[in-house]
Amino acid sequence: MTRRTVRIAMNGVTGRMGYRQHLVRSILAIREQGGLDLGDGDVLWPEPVLVGRRAHALEELAAKHGLTEWSTDLDAVLADDTIDIYFDAQVTSARVEAIKKAIAAGKHIYTEKPTATDVEGALELARLAGEAGIKHGVVQDKIFLPGLLKLKRLIDGGFFGEILSVRGEFGYWVFEGDWQEAQRPSWNYRAQDGGGIVVDMFPHWEYVLHELFGRVSTVQAHVQTHIPQRWDEQGEPYAATADDSAYGIFQLESGAVAQINSSWTVRVNRDELVEFQVDGTHGSAVAGLRNCRVQHRSATPKPVWNPDLPVTEPFRDQWQEVPDNAVFDNGFKAQWELFLRHIVLDEPYTWDLMAGARGVQLAELGLKSHAEGRRLDVPELSL
Repeated sequence: MTRRTVRIAMNGVTGRMGYRQHLVRSILAIREQGGLDLGDGDVLWPEPVLVGRRAHALEELAAKHGLTEWSTDLDAVLADDTIDIYFDAQVTSARVEAIKKAIAAGKHIYTEKPTATDVEGALELARLAGEAGIKHGVVQDKIFLPGLLKLKRLIDGGFFGEILSVRGEFGYWVFEGDWQEAQRPSWNYRAQDGGGIVVDMFPHWEYVLHELFGRVSTVQAHVQTHIPQRWDEQGEPYAATADDSAYGIFQLESGAVAQINSSWTVRVNRDELVEFQVDGTHGSAVAGLRNCRVQHRSATPKPVWNPDLPVTEPFRDQWQEVPDNAVFDNGFKAQWELFLRHIVLDEPYTWDLMAGARGVQLAELGLKSHAEGRRLDVPELSL
């Protein structure tokens, strides 16, 4: 067996997502399974180098997981010729400059989204990466989750016939922080720090719609800050200047219409934190992050609405669960493995910085749509 090592500078792993999903459940999980099997007896061994601003937090994380390398000096890490990949899970406002430095240093790029605070910045990163001849990828985790993989299986199998519409509901109640600690960091609710649910979630909806149903051609959005005051990590009140809820309508090139509500001010009355209902001429499905239920046209009941009588039909019981038929790994880990194979084996990989730019574009146009009170076209991007 031949073990090939790839060294990854991981910036932002002291944050919730960077730590839990990318470091622990992806890179360290690959190491725990003995590395990534490349075939022909070759194994890829990821070696993380932790990067961030807080030395004590980095040192604590490294000690906890038996890692030996960490640094608060990004420039010095990028100057290290043994570093192969730069990964970024920082706050969005710090991301562009760090990625530019990594590109200039010749590192391959893998990054969380949004890739930039505006579409011009996102396109610049894609252009610079192309000119540098490096490989690059953007995290698009939702399409690697079991529920959406099952939904993709249904689409590929022609289950729906003609797809007519997609209805998405995402969100949960994020506590304000006064009498219960908030589940999300306070910068999420400050526009000046890159916060807001549109810039956070519309990039997700862009790649979910694009990958499963086709390109988004128009967007119309209503955006709101329902909770105007919140309390930060120190218990201090602050003005919430970023949107906490967004209501979007997306026309797809296929003719189908998608309606997606995103909110941090909604109490959950559904089976999962995000659910998509897809209705087609031959059948419908409701997919969450893990589960997926279907109702075929041949098994569709004929409900009749009568306001004078109580509903007796068990509507939820009339749907059939889609079986797993496979072992599903962590979605973040699955995409990391595909990207690492792309780096060392040059296998195809499509979720690059241009895909990230499309997400930034949709968020930008969603905010503009709200500000102007009209539906906007979503032009195809090019460098």
